[in-house]
Amino acid sequence: MNLHQNPSPSQWSGRKSKQVEYWHQAVRTLPNLAFDSSSSVKVGMMGYSGEEGVRRNQGRLGTGEGPAAIRKCLGALALHLPENLPVLDYGDIFTWDGDMESSHQVIEELTTQLLRSNHFPVWLGGGHDLAQAHGRAVIRHCQENEKKLGILNMDAHFDLRPLVEEKGHSGSPFYQLATSFPKDFRYLALGIQRAANPKSLFQAAENFQSKYLVMEDFRLQHWEYIEEQILWFLDQVHAIYLSVDMDGFSSAYAPGVSAPSPMGFDPEVAFKVFDLVAKSKKLISLDVVELNPAYDQDQATARLAARSVEYILRKNFG
Repeated sequence: MNLHQNPSPSQWSGRKSKQVEYWHQAVRTLPNLAFDSSSSVKVGMMGYSGEEGVRRNQGRLGTGEGPAAIRKCLGALALHLPENLPVLDYGDIFTWDGDMESSHQVIEELTTQLLRSNHFPVWLGGGHDLAQAHGRAVIRHCQENEKKLGILNMDAHFDLRPLVEEKGHSGSPFYQLATSFPKDFRYLALGIQRAANPKSLFQAAENFQSKYLVMEDFRLQHWEYIEEQILWFLDQVHAIYLSVDMDGFSSAYAPGVSAPSPMGFDPEVAFKVFDLVAKSKKLISLDVVELNPAYDQDQATARLAARSVEYILRKNFG
Protein backbone atom coordinates (compact mmCIF):
# COMPACT_ATOMS: atom_id res chain seq x y z
CA MET A 1 0.00 0.00 0.00
CA ASN A 2 1.21 3.50 -0.85
CA LEU A 3 1.67 5.39 2.43
CA HIS A 4 2.91 8.56 0.76
CA GLN A 5 0.92 11.73 0.21
CA ASN A 6 2.21 14.34 -2.24
CA PRO A 7 3.14 17.77 -0.87
CA SER A 8 0.47 20.45 -0.94
CA PRO A 9 1.57 23.84 -2.33
CA SER A 10 -1.34 25.39 -0.42
CA GLN A 11 0.46 24.67 2.86
CA TRP A 12 3.17 27.11 1.82
CA SER A 13 1.83 30.65 1.91
CA GLY A 14 2.73 34.06 3.29
CA ARG A 15 3.38 37.69 2.51
CA LYS A 16 3.61 38.54 -1.17
CA SER A 17 6.88 39.95 -2.47
CA LYS A 18 8.34 40.62 -5.89
CA GLN A 19 11.64 39.16 -4.71
CA VAL A 20 12.22 35.82 -3.00
CA GLU A 21 12.18 36.97 0.59
CA TYR A 22 10.04 34.37 2.39
CA TRP A 23 10.13 30.63 2.80
CA HIS A 24 6.92 30.00 0.91
CA GLN A 25 8.52 31.57 -2.18
CA ALA A 26 11.63 29.41 -2.00
CA VAL A 27 10.28 25.97 -1.13
CA ARG A 28 9.68 23.67 -4.09
CA THR A 29 7.04 20.96 -3.74
CA LEU A 30 8.03 17.85 -5.66
CA PRO A 31 5.37 15.13 -6.12
CA ASN A 32 5.77 11.37 -6.39
CA LEU A 33 9.00 11.28 -4.35
CA ALA A 34 10.98 12.57 -7.32
CA PHE A 35 14.16 13.14 -5.33
CA ASP A 36 16.67 15.63 -6.66
CA SER A 37 19.70 13.44 -7.41
CA SER A 38 22.15 16.23 -8.20
CA SER A 39 25.46 16.33 -6.36
CA SER A 40 24.72 19.66 -4.71
CA VAL A 41 23.63 19.88 -1.08
CA LYS A 42 19.93 20.55 -0.49
CA VAL A 43 17.30 20.38 2.23
CA GLY A 44 14.82 17.51 1.89
CA MET A 45 11.71 18.07 3.99
CA MET A 46 9.13 15.40 4.77
CA GLY A 47 6.25 15.07 7.20
CA TYR A 48 5.14 12.15 9.34
CA SER A 49 1.38 12.42 9.77
CA GLY A 50 1.29 9.65 12.33
CA GLU A 51 -0.08 9.37 15.86
CA GLU A 52 -0.39 5.61 16.34
CA GLY A 53 2.75 5.66 18.49
CA VAL A 54 1.21 8.37 20.69
CA ARG A 55 -1.98 6.32 21.02
CA ARG A 56 0.02 3.25 22.07
CA ASN A 57 1.86 5.40 24.62
CA GLN A 58 -1.44 6.72 26.05
CA GLY A 59 -0.80 10.30 24.93
CA ARG A 60 -3.22 12.94 23.64
CA LEU A 61 -4.09 12.38 20.00
CA GLY A 62 -3.73 15.07 17.33
CA THR A 63 -0.08 14.90 16.27
CA GLY A 64 -1.07 13.70 12.81
CA GLU A 65 -1.83 17.31 11.89
CA GLY A 66 1.59 18.50 13.06
CA PRO A 67 3.48 18.61 9.74
CA ALA A 68 0.86 20.77 8.01
CA ALA A 69 0.79 23.21 10.94
CA ILE A 70 4.59 23.59 10.94
CA ARG A 71 4.67 24.18 7.17
CA LYS A 72 2.03 26.90 7.40
CA CYS A 73 4.03 28.78 10.02
CA LEU A 74 7.37 28.14 8.34
CA GLY A 75 6.17 29.46 5.00
CA ALA A 76 5.51 32.92 6.42
CA LEU A 77 9.03 33.35 7.85
CA ALA A 78 11.66 35.52 6.22
CA LEU A 79 14.23 33.54 4.25
CA HIS A 80 17.89 33.85 5.20
CA LEU A 81 19.30 30.68 3.68
CA PRO A 82 21.94 30.76 0.92
CA GLU A 83 20.40 31.48 -2.48
CA ASN A 84 21.96 28.34 -3.96
CA LEU A 85 20.52 26.00 -1.30
CA PRO A 86 17.40 24.23 -2.63
CA VAL A 87 14.64 23.57 -0.08
CA LEU A 88 12.47 20.70 -1.31
CA ASP A 89 9.23 19.40 0.18
CA TYR A 90 8.52 15.78 -0.74
CA GLY A 91 5.23 15.37 1.13
CA ASP A 92 4.06 13.18 3.99
CA ILE A 93 4.09 9.59 5.18
CA PHE A 94 0.97 8.48 7.01
CA THR A 95 -0.10 5.40 8.96
CA TRP A 96 -2.88 3.16 7.68
CA ASP A 97 -5.10 1.16 10.02
CA GLY A 98 -2.69 1.36 12.96
CA ASP A 99 0.18 -0.27 11.06
CA MET A 100 2.90 2.01 12.38
CA GLU A 101 5.62 -0.49 11.53
CA SER A 102 4.94 -0.19 7.79
CA SER A 103 5.16 3.58 8.07
CA HIS A 104 8.49 3.24 9.84
CA GLN A 105 9.85 1.00 7.10
CA VAL A 106 8.98 3.63 4.48
CA ILE A 107 10.48 6.44 6.58
CA GLU A 108 13.72 4.51 7.02
CA GLU A 109 13.97 3.80 3.29
CA LEU A 110 13.23 7.41 2.32
CA THR A 111 15.68 8.84 4.85
CA THR A 112 18.37 6.57 3.44
CA GLN A 113 17.60 7.81 -0.08
CA LEU A 114 17.70 11.43 1.08
CA LEU A 115 21.09 11.01 2.75
CA ARG A 116 22.59 9.16 -0.21
CA SER A 117 21.45 11.90 -2.61
CA ASN A 118 23.08 14.75 -0.66
CA HIS A 119 19.97 15.94 1.13
CA PHE A 120 19.87 17.27 4.66
CA PRO A 121 16.72 15.46 5.90
CA VAL A 122 14.19 17.44 7.94
CA TRP A 123 11.31 15.35 9.27
CA LEU A 124 8.27 17.09 10.73
CA GLY A 125 6.12 15.11 13.18
CA GLY A 126 4.05 13.50 14.18
CA GLY A 127 4.76 11.22 17.12
CA HIS A 128 8.30 10.78 18.43
CA ASP A 129 8.19 7.15 17.33
CA LEU A 130 9.42 8.72 14.08
CA ALA A 131 12.89 8.75 15.65
CA GLN A 132 13.09 4.97 15.57
CA ALA A 133 12.86 4.86 11.77
CA HIS A 134 14.75 8.10 11.21
CA GLY A 135 17.49 7.04 13.58
CA ARG A 136 17.91 3.59 12.01
CA ALA A 137 18.54 5.17 8.62
CA VAL A 138 21.04 7.72 9.94
CA ILE A 139 22.94 5.14 12.00
CA ARG A 140 23.23 2.79 9.03
CA HIS A 141 24.28 5.65 6.77
CA CYS A 142 27.08 6.52 9.20
CA GLN A 143 28.08 2.86 9.47
CA GLU A 144 28.40 2.70 5.68
CA ASN A 145 30.65 5.75 5.75
CA GLU A 146 32.62 4.61 8.81
CA LYS A 147 31.50 7.57 10.92
CA LYS A 148 30.48 7.68 14.55
CA LEU A 149 27.00 9.11 15.02
CA GLY A 150 25.76 10.92 18.09
CA ILE A 151 22.03 11.32 18.80
CA LEU A 152 21.08 14.50 20.62
CA ASN A 153 17.51 14.49 21.91
CA MET A 154 15.96 17.63 23.41
CA ASP A 155 13.06 16.25 25.37
CA ALA A 156 11.31 15.96 28.72
CA HIS A 157 11.48 12.18 28.33
CA PHE A 158 14.25 9.64 27.73
CA ASP A 159 12.01 7.72 25.31
CA LEU A 160 13.84 4.60 26.46
CA ARG A 161 10.68 2.76 27.46
CA PRO A 162 10.53 -0.93 26.51
CA LEU A 163 8.09 -2.25 23.95
CA VAL A 164 4.46 -2.91 24.87
CA GLU A 165 3.20 -6.28 23.66
CA GLU A 166 6.31 -6.42 21.45
CA LYS A 167 5.30 -3.20 19.71
CA GLY A 168 7.05 0.16 19.61
CA HIS A 169 5.42 3.45 20.54
CA SER A 170 6.25 7.14 20.94
CA GLY A 171 8.07 6.44 24.21
CA SER A 172 10.32 3.68 22.88
CA PRO A 173 12.28 4.96 19.84
CA PHE A 174 15.66 5.28 21.53
CA TYR A 175 15.21 2.00 23.41
CA GLN A 176 14.71 0.34 20.04
CA LEU A 177 17.79 2.02 18.60
CA ALA A 178 19.87 1.15 21.65
CA THR A 179 18.92 -2.52 21.47
CA SER A 180 19.28 -2.71 17.68
CA PHE A 181 22.64 -0.95 17.52
CA PRO A 182 24.33 -1.50 20.90
CA LYS A 183 27.79 -0.61 19.59
CA ASP A 184 26.66 2.49 17.70
CA PHE A 185 24.21 4.03 20.14
CA ARG A 186 25.64 7.29 21.48
CA TYR A 187 22.92 9.32 23.12
CA LEU A 188 22.65 12.66 24.90
CA ALA A 189 19.25 13.79 26.21
CA LEU A 190 18.71 17.38 27.32
CA GLY A 191 15.87 18.57 29.53
CA ILE A 192 14.92 15.29 31.20
CA GLN A 193 12.22 15.76 33.85
CA ARG A 194 12.38 13.48 36.87
CA ALA A 195 8.64 13.76 37.43
CA ALA A 196 8.04 12.38 33.92
CA ASN A 197 10.58 9.54 34.02
CA PRO A 198 10.45 6.78 36.67
CA LYS A 199 13.61 5.38 38.23
CA SER A 200 13.54 2.45 35.81
CA LEU A 201 14.20 4.82 32.90
CA PHE A 202 17.13 6.45 34.65
CA GLN A 203 18.47 2.94 35.16
CA ALA A 204 17.88 2.18 31.48
CA ALA A 205 19.85 5.30 30.58
CA GLU A 206 22.73 4.07 32.75
CA ASN A 207 22.52 0.59 31.22
CA PHE A 208 22.76 2.04 27.70
CA GLN A 209 25.62 4.35 28.80
CA SER A 210 23.55 7.36 27.82
CA LYS A 211 24.33 10.91 28.85
CA TYR A 212 21.68 13.35 30.01
CA LEU A 213 20.98 16.67 31.69
CA VAL A 214 17.95 16.90 33.94
CA MET A 215 15.61 19.85 33.74
CA GLU A 216 17.04 21.54 36.84
CA ASP A 217 20.45 21.72 35.19
CA PHE A 218 19.18 22.61 31.72
CA ARG A 219 18.70 26.28 32.50
CA LEU A 220 20.38 29.34 31.03
CA GLN A 221 22.15 30.20 34.30
CA HIS A 222 24.01 26.89 33.95
CA TRP A 223 25.06 27.55 30.35
CA GLU A 224 28.79 27.04 30.90
CA TYR A 225 28.14 23.56 32.31
CA ILE A 226 25.64 22.74 29.53
CA GLU A 227 28.07 23.90 26.87
CA GLU A 228 30.85 21.80 28.37
CA GLN A 229 28.69 18.67 28.30
CA ILE A 230 27.56 19.22 24.71
CA LEU A 231 31.06 20.01 23.44
CA TRP A 232 32.37 16.84 25.09
CA PHE A 233 29.65 14.84 23.33
CA LEU A 234 30.34 16.51 19.98
CA ASP A 235 34.02 15.68 20.29
CA GLN A 236 33.22 11.95 20.56
CA VAL A 237 31.43 11.71 17.19
CA HIS A 238 31.73 12.60 13.51
CA ALA A 239 28.04 13.35 12.89
CA ILE A 240 24.95 14.43 14.82
CA TYR A 241 21.28 13.55 14.43
CA LEU A 242 19.22 16.16 16.31
CA SER A 243 15.72 15.35 17.54
CA VAL A 244 13.61 18.16 19.02
CA ASP A 245 10.54 17.04 20.94
CA MET A 246 8.22 20.01 21.43
CA ASP A 247 7.04 18.64 24.77
CA GLY A 248 10.49 19.39 26.15
CA PHE A 249 9.63 23.10 26.08
CA SER A 250 7.61 24.55 28.93
CA SER A 251 3.89 24.58 28.21
CA ALA A 252 4.11 28.36 28.63
CA TYR A 253 5.79 28.31 25.20
CA ALA A 254 4.49 25.01 23.79
CA PRO A 255 0.98 24.16 24.98
CA GLY A 256 0.15 22.19 21.83
CA VAL A 257 1.85 18.87 22.57
CA SER A 258 0.76 15.38 23.58
CA ALA A 259 2.39 15.55 27.03
CA PRO A 260 2.54 19.18 28.23
CA SER A 261 4.53 20.29 31.28
CA PRO A 262 4.94 23.72 32.91
CA MET A 263 8.46 22.74 34.01
CA GLY A 264 10.08 22.37 30.58
CA PHE A 265 12.96 24.40 29.18
CA ASP A 266 12.60 27.79 27.53
CA PRO A 267 13.42 28.74 23.92
CA GLU A 268 16.44 30.82 24.88
CA VAL A 269 18.49 27.89 26.16
CA ALA A 270 17.22 25.62 23.39
CA PHE A 271 18.30 28.04 20.67
CA LYS A 272 21.75 28.35 22.23
CA VAL A 273 22.02 24.56 21.89
CA PHE A 274 20.89 24.78 18.25
CA ASP A 275 23.59 27.35 17.62
CA LEU A 276 26.30 25.28 19.30
CA VAL A 277 25.40 22.11 17.39
CA ALA A 278 25.20 23.95 14.07
CA LYS A 279 28.62 25.54 14.62
CA SER A 280 30.15 22.08 14.98
CA LYS A 281 29.33 21.41 11.28
CA LYS A 282 28.53 17.84 12.28
CA LEU A 283 24.73 18.05 12.05
CA ILE A 284 23.45 15.81 9.24
CA SER A 285 19.77 15.20 10.03
CA LEU A 286 16.91 16.76 12.00
CA ASP A 287 13.42 16.05 13.18
CA VAL A 288 10.94 18.19 15.11
CA VAL A 289 8.16 16.13 16.65
CA GLU A 290 5.13 15.89 18.94
CA LEU A 291 3.39 19.09 17.82
CA ASN A 292 -0.31 18.63 18.55
CA PRO A 293 -2.31 21.42 16.85
CA ALA A 294 -5.54 20.23 18.52
CA TYR A 295 -4.26 21.67 21.82
CA ASP A 296 -2.28 24.62 20.51
CA GLN A 297 -3.06 28.21 21.48
CA ASP A 298 -2.77 30.92 18.83
CA GLN A 299 -0.37 28.60 16.96
CA ALA A 300 2.25 29.24 19.65
CA THR A 301 3.71 25.72 19.49
CA ALA A 302 3.56 25.52 15.70
CA ARG A 303 5.30 28.88 15.45
CA LEU A 304 8.00 27.75 17.88
CA ALA A 305 8.49 24.51 15.93
CA ALA A 306 8.78 26.48 12.69
CA ARG A 307 11.20 28.96 14.27
CA SER A 308 13.30 26.03 15.50
CA VAL A 309 13.56 24.58 11.99
CA GLU A 310 14.33 27.97 10.47
CA TYR A 311 17.01 28.80 13.03
CA ILE A 312 18.74 25.43 12.90
CA LEU A 313 18.92 25.47 9.09
CA ARG A 314 20.00 29.11 8.96
CA LYS A 315 22.81 28.49 11.42
CA ASN A 316 23.79 25.17 9.86
CA PHE A 317 24.04 26.50 6.30
CA GLY A 318 24.83 30.14 7.04
